Amino acid sequence: MSNSPTPPVKIGLLDSGVGGLSVLREVHRLLPGADLHYVGDSAWCPYGTKSSEVICERVFEVSDYLLSQGAGILVIACNSATIHAVGALRATYPLPVVGMEPAVKPAAELTRSGVIGVLATEASIAGEKFHQLVNTHASGVRVITRPCPRFVELVEAGQLTGSEVEAAVDDAVAPLLEAGADVFVLGCTHYPFLRPVIEARLPDGATVVDTGPAVARRVSSLLDPPPPSTPPGSLLVETTGDLDLLQGLLPRLLPDLKVSNGRCEIGR
Repeated sequence: MSNSPTPPVKIGLLDSGVGGLSVLREVHRLLPGADLHYVGDSAWCPYGTKSSEVICERVFEVSDYLLSQGAGILVIACNSATIHAVGALRATYPLPVVGMEPAVKPAAELTRSGVIGVLATEASIAGEKFHQLVNTHASGVRVITRPCPRFVELVEAGQLTGSEVEAAVDDAVAPLLEAGADVFVLGCTHYPFLRPVIEARLPDGATVVDTGPAVARRVSSLLDPPPPSTPPGSLLVETTGDLDLLQGLLPRLLPDLKVSNGRCEIGR
C-alpha cells in the first residue's frame, strides 16, 4: 500500500483518554474536510503509569478497532503509547502510522538559558526512545523531566481552571523554574488543555511548546490536497469508558466543533 493515500480517507486517532482531542483539534483545523474517528481508551486511563506490555496490547486492540471502522491513517495521539507501541504498529500495519514525541528538538533550539523542562507522564520519559531523543537533539542542553500524572486526572475530570489546577501546575513547574528552564515542553496530549493556566504561571519570556500542530502537519503531508469544494468532514469521538462523562467533557474541550459521540467495547 502506498504511504500517500488520497482523500477521502478516514483518519483514526487514539489516546488513553480525552487528551488526544487536543491533537484532533489541530488535525481538524488543518484538514477541515477530513473524516476523523477518535477513540479515547478511558476505561484503561492513564497509560502513563502502566507497563509497556499493557500499553502495547491496548494500543493494538484500539488500532484494530479503528481499522475495522475504515481508518486509512492511524494517529497515536498519546506520547506513552507512541513510545511503547509505534514501532510494532508500523511493522504490523501496511498504512501510515503517525506518532507523538516530546518536542525536545524545537525546545533545544529555542532555549536561551540552556535549560528546558519536559512535562510528561512516567511512561513517556522512562523509555529508551526518550533518552535517544535527548541525546540526538539536545546536545549541550540540560533537559529536566517532570512527571505530571495529576494533569491527566484533572483534564479527564474536566477541571481546566481553578485553584486545584493552579496548585498542580505550580508544583510541576516550580522546580523547573528554579533550575533555570525557559522552555517548557508539553509531553502529553492532555496538557495543552491546561496550557492557559501553565502559561499564566510562567514568567515573561518563557516559551511553551506543544507537538499537536506538528503532528497535524505530518498527517497533512500524507494526503493529497483536497479539492476546493470539499465539504466539512465528520467528527466521531468514542470512549471505552463513561459516555455521560465524555458528553459532559466535549463542550469544554472542543467548544467550537460539532462532534458525534458514542461508547465502544474494545478487547477485554
